[in-house]
Amino acid sequence: MAKNALARLTRIEFAPPKYLAFPTAGIDVSASGVKLAVLEERLHGLELVAFGEERLPMGAVTGGEMTDRAAIVAAVRTLAKKHHVRFANIALSESRSYLFEAQTSGKESKDWRTAIEQRLDEYVPLPPSEVAFDLVSSGVVGDQTQVLGVGYARRVIEESVSAFDEANVTVRAVENEMFSMPRALLPVGDQETVLLIDIGKTTTKLAVISRRVPRFATTLDVGGHALTLAVQKHFGVTEEEAKRVKAEHGLVINESDPGYLEAMLSTVSVIREEIIRRLDYWQSRSAAGGVHEPVTRAILAGGNATVRGLPEYLETSLKIPVELGDVFVNLAPRESWLPPLDYLESLAYGTAIGLALREYGT
Repeated sequence: MAKNALARLTRIEFAPPKYLAFPTAGIDVSASGVKLAVLEERLHGLELVAFGEERLPMGAVTGGEMTDRAAIVAAVRTLAKKHHVRFANIALSESRSYLFEAQTSGKESKDWRTAIEQRLDEYVPLPPSEVAFDLVSSGVVGDQTQVLGVGYARRVIEESVSAFDEANVTVRAVENEMFSMPRALLPVGDQETVLLIDIGKTTTKLAVISRRVPRFATTLDVGGHALTLAVQKHFGVTEEEAKRVKAEHGLVINESDPGYLEAMLSTVSVIREEIIRRLDYWQSRSAAGGVHEPVTRAILAGGNATVRGLPEYLETSLKIPVELGDVFVNLAPRESWLPPLDYLESLAYGTAIGLALREYGT
């Protein structure tokens, strides 16, 4: 502990002048918009010193792909200019990745890479020459190392980096969004196995996280916007009014209008059933004596995770505790600072904050 405190003090006391030390932001591009988070190290720990969002038009990001490049570049450029950001860590969509597990010999990452590269086509259905991948150890099985890998088509990475270049932002690191979120939501050193449920505007991402590393991930093509449309259809109101009603009433019974809850449940039940199916599969594999630990709880995150009554609704079916996440868990203690971002709003910044935390080895 003393050693870490000394290292932090050294970084702060001998930091370069502000005009030389451009911050590295975490920038998350999703269907709803572009979100930015900047952290700064203080004596009592990390603080969120800048954040922001630029909305994107519907369809600007489809299936994790930039379909309206001009709109995305403009949004990134606007945020970066406003917050004086020139460098960023960025995330790529889970839906465009290939997550895999393998066993290999060797004790160092270079040995694992060499071994996996020779049989990469077993894990990623693309020509090896067109794939960029990375690996992390997830344990030891006998004399073999268990590794978790994630691969992307090189063109996906090049497209994203090129868009940021056009926005005058230099990309320092690229990673799968399901590696970023656990860094924000789970404490350093956490050993548990949890189900992360990230409910966005048009998708819901599910990931089983063990020791802060994703072991399984998938994307559902339904998100919070479907709930907004259900409310809009039921009441015949505008989208903005439907968002307000959704936020106020959520999944709580409205005795004066029982049809409202029925309209909401008809949509959210689709998400619930898909979550149950994936969770049951994982739990059955862990019960069979495999290398997987059972999921002990679920964490909700994302801009649409704050629907009133949603944790209780899911908990009844999933048979494990379901709770809203805390994206500030690895930042300075609350008694030392107050986050400038509202708690409910902060749940949409999990990926951006996780990307910013990458700079601090957290």
